[in-house]
Amino acid sequence: MTHTEFLKTPADILQITADEDYILSIHFTYRTGEENPNALTRKCAAQLTEYFDGKRTAFGLPLKTEGTPFQRAVWDALCAIPYGETRSYEDIAAFIGSPKGVRAVGGANARNAFTIVIPCHRVIRKDGTIGGYGGGIERKKILLKHETAYKSSASCTGVSPGASGLPV
Repeated sequence: MTHTEFLKTPADILQITADEDYILSIHFTYRTGEENPNALTRKCAAQLTEYFDGKRTAFGLPLKTEGTPFQRAVWDALCAIPYGETRSYEDIAAFIGSPKGVRAVGGANARNAFTIVIPCHRVIRKDGTIGGYGGGIERKKILLKHETAYKSSASCTGVSPGASGLPV
């Protein structure tokens, strides 16, 4: 059975979908629908609320990620970007050992089913401009501004500050 919960945030409404064991997706939506939350959607909503309140910089949620080995490598690299910092698509490609895979990194970002929790909003263009974002540029700007305001050296669960190996 699939469970759904909607969370109003400063960046818009998030739809959280889960089964009994895993969060299946977190994505922005413009509208709410029928909810049937469970313990996992409530836990996710609570952690996202803490994030937007400036009290959480890392997440501890069971995610059901489905993707190619390349996509999974990109998503792991995204989780190594410290909270409040950004990296370029080129940085991510080099970090995962695929320096010519810049466009593929963008494609993997676009297939990220866990907005904010797998922080694809932290990836920008090499020239420092904001680049694209599946959730919309305005939402990306809101998320980056939010993290700059509450900057910390923490990142996704299990990643030690400074241990990412990603270029600074």
